[in-house]
Amino acid sequence: QGIGSPSVYHAVIVIFLEFFAWGLLTAPTLVVLHETFPKHTFLMNGLIQGVKGLLSFLSAPLIGALSDVWGRKSFLLLTVFFTCAPIPLMKISPWWYFAVISVSGVFAVTFSVVFAYVADITQEHERSMAYGLVSATFAASLVTSPAIGAYLGRVYGDSLVVVLATAIALLDICFILVAVPESLPEKMRPASWGAPISWEQADPFASLKKVGQDSVVLLICITVFLSYLPEAGQYSSFFLYLRQIMGFSSESVAAFIAVLGILSIIAQTIVLSLLMRSIGNKNTILLGLGFQILQLAWYGFGSEPWMMWAAGAVAAMSSITFPAVSALVSRTADADQQGVVQGMITGIRGLCNGLGPALYGFIFYIFHVELNELPMPESPSGGSATQYHLQQNSIIPGPPFLFGACSVLLALLVALFIPEHTNLNVRSSNWKKHCGSHGHPHSPQAPGEAKEPLLQDTNV
Repeated sequence: QGIGSPSVYHAVIVIFLEFFAWGLLTAPTLVVLHETFPKHTFLMNGLIQGVKGLLSFLSAPLIGALSDVWGRKSFLLLTVFFTCAPIPLMKISPWWYFAVISVSGVFAVTFSVVFAYVADITQEHERSMAYGLVSATFAASLVTSPAIGAYLGRVYGDSLVVVLATAIALLDICFILVAVPESLPEKMRPASWGAPISWEQADPFASLKKVGQDSVVLLICITVFLSYLPEAGQYSSFFLYLRQIMGFSSESVAAFIAVLGILSIIAQTIVLSLLMRSIGNKNTILLGLGFQILQLAWYGFGSEPWMMWAAGAVAAMSSITFPAVSALVSRTADADQQGVVQGMITGIRGLCNGLGPALYGFIFYIFHVELNELPMPESPSGGSATQYHLQQNSIIPGPPFLFGACSVLLALLVALFIPEHTNLNVRSSNWKKHCGSHGHPHSPQAPGEAKEPLLQDTNV
C-alpha cells in the first residue's frame, strides 16, 4: 500500500523522474527525428505532437473521472507507464518510436492525476502552494536533464542516454508500485465502485460549451486561445528549429533550455508579484502579451544565433501572461464559479496543444523550411546550416513565429476590452450536480482540474 501516508512529496518524485527521463532525450530525439523524416521534418514533428496533444485533450476528462472511482495510484501507474513506453523504442525502431509517442497521448495526462492526488491530501488553503511545488519540480527536471543528456550523448553515444532514460522511467514505475500510497480515502471507493460515469464527465468539450454565457469570460477565453495557440506550436518545434535551422549544437540547445527555464522561474515568481502589485492585474496581462509579440517577431526575423538568445530572454518575461490570467479569473469569479471558468481556460489550452503543433508544422511545410542534411559538426557556429536556410527564405527565416506574433497581437487587442474588476457569471448547475454526486470533501475537483493542470504547459 506504499510507504508512509500520502504526501505531496510522493507526487513530486513521480513528476521529477518522468520528466527527467524525457529531458535526457531532448538532443537524441532531435537527431532521430531528422534522420527518420529527412524530407518533411517540421511537418511530421507537428503532426506527431498534434495527434498526441489532441488525444490527451480527448482522454483527460475520462481518466480523471475514472480515477475518482478507482483511485489515483492505479492511474498514476498507467499514465507513467504508457507515457514512458516509447523511450526504449528510440534505438530499436524510430518509426515505432514516433508512432507510439502519438498514440501515448491517450495516457499522457500524468499531471491531471498528480493534481487530483495532491487535491486529495491537502486542504484548500494549502493547494496552491502544493501545486506550485509540483510545477517547480517539473521545471527543475527540465532545467538539468537536457544538458546531462547532451553531454552523455557526446561523450558516450546516444545509446547510453536511451538506456539511462529507460532505467529512470522503470525506477519511476517501481516507485509508484512500492512507495506511493493511495490518496483517495478507502471509505470513498467501495461506495463509488458501482457509480456510473456520465457522458458529461467524460466529454472534453463540456467546459467549452459554457464559454459564450458571459461576455467577460468570452473575452478571456479568446485571449487565451489566440495567445496560447502559437505558444503550443512554438514549444513543439522550436528546439528542432534551433538545432536544424539555426545550427545550434546539442549542448547549446540544452543550455538554452536551462537558461530559459531559470529566467522563466524568476519571471513567474519575483517579477510577476512586483508587477501585480505595481501596475495591476490587467496591465500585467497586457505587458506579458507585448513581450510575447516581441519574442515571436524576433524569432521570426532572427537569422543569427545571438538573436535567438536575446529573444529567449524576452520569452521568459512573456511567461507571466497565463499566471496573470489565472489570477484575474480567481479574483473576479465567485467561489462556486472558480472551477467552471478555470476549466474553460484549461480546456482551451488543451485544445491548443493539439492544434498548435500541427499548425506550425503545416506553415513550415508551406514555406519549404527544410534541410537536406544535418549541420556539419566541424562548423560550431552552424554557418553551413544557416547559409542553406537563408537561400530558401531570406526575408522571413521563421514564418510560423511571425504568424504567431500576429495571433498574439489580436489577443492583445481583445484583452484591452477585459474589465479589471467584474463578477463572472457562468451557469454551472450541471457542474454543481456532478460535484454533489461524485465529489468528496478532500477533493473538490472541478472539471478543469480533472482535465488539464493549470501549470502544465508554461514556458518552463
